[in-house]
Amino acid sequence: MTKLLLKVQDLKTNFYTYEGIVKALDEVNFQIGEQDTVGLVGETGCGKSVTSLSIMRLILPPGRIESGKIIFKVGKDKDKSFRDLLEEPEQFMQMIIRGNEISMIFQEPSSALNPVYTVGEQIAESFLLHQIRELREEALKQIKKELQREGLPLYRRIKLMGESKFYKNRMRKIALERAVELLRKMGIPEPESVIKRYPHELSGGMQQRIVIAIALACHPKLLIADEPTSNLDVTIQAQILDLIRWLKKTMKTSVLFISHDLGVISEMCNWVAIMYAGVICELAKTREIFKNPLHPYTKALLKAIPRPGTTFLESIEGSVPNLVNPPSGCRFHPRCPRAKEKCTRIKPKPEKVSKDHLITCHFFKE
Repeated sequence: MTKLLLKVQDLKTNFYTYEGIVKALDEVNFQIGEQDTVGLVGETGCGKSVTSLSIMRLILPPGRIESGKIIFKVGKDKDKSFRDLLEEPEQFMQMIIRGNEISMIFQEPSSALNPVYTVGEQIAESFLLHQIRELREEALKQIKKELQREGLPLYRRIKLMGESKFYKNRMRKIALERAVELLRKMGIPEPESVIKRYPHELSGGMQQRIVIAIALACHPKLLIADEPTSNLDVTIQAQILDLIRWLKKTMKTSVLFISHDLGVISEMCNWVAIMYAGVICELAKTREIFKNPLHPYTKALLKAIPRPGTTFLESIEGSVPNLVNPPSGCRFHPRCPRAKEKCTRIKPKPEKVSKDHLITCHFFKE
């Protein structure tokens, strides 16, 4: 793996419900290198989205991050330093991390966008929140040039409107210009027209592009894409995936790509983490996972992929466990064909098979 950007260590997240404590994440461990794309794969309800929300520290009550560390390389250029995001104050997360250093593409674009604001206002908000100093400097340069050119008439307008309001309006105008430029770079036609529209006036595919534009407005070091192509038709899915590839290449951004589609993961990612019932079962390079899967759950997932010429798909016996009362020992043991008595009692620890291959299983060698 390349230079370390993010390290999730022994992350434990619970939800306190009327039915009991949902043990959503049980000591999750993985890491992301600079300019890497790591795929997080698993069945619905296995904890993929909870992992991403825990990294962003967006777990709301009744949820709570119980323990662990989320080590992230904060800062740019010479000021970079590793910090545990779970130890930082909420203001630091709002002003420095969310939307600036780490951005997220949410699963449902229509719920991620505010229906009462135009698309342009929502993209510009990222610039106004995280790049206020640059906008202020740019506004000052523009106003100085116009004062030299117009002189007294502009000065009177500033005095009439109020200096503070005039500056704010100018900064907002610059932020909207940057929003147009960003949409143009993303290949969206007629961006000047698009920024004036409201989310409900756009198609699902266009809404997802806007969500991606908001996420990438401040050139984050890490982009979390939580099933960005779900509920979109195949053609639009391909366009969104091409867009993420292009943005990753041009902006040098690392990506945590969350999906249950192994076909998409094989195309997009150079690392894959397989998750089951809140535990990372296996972590390796993409080619290694597909050529040499070792964990019984990973093998079962790969066997369930439809292939040309096959009429029968293998399924995994049993059902996903209730995480209020998860199985003791290995959480996969009730469905595992290799399970032995030890699996029911002792929780397996992550073990390195090779330099780039990690597995959480007692009997993977058999």
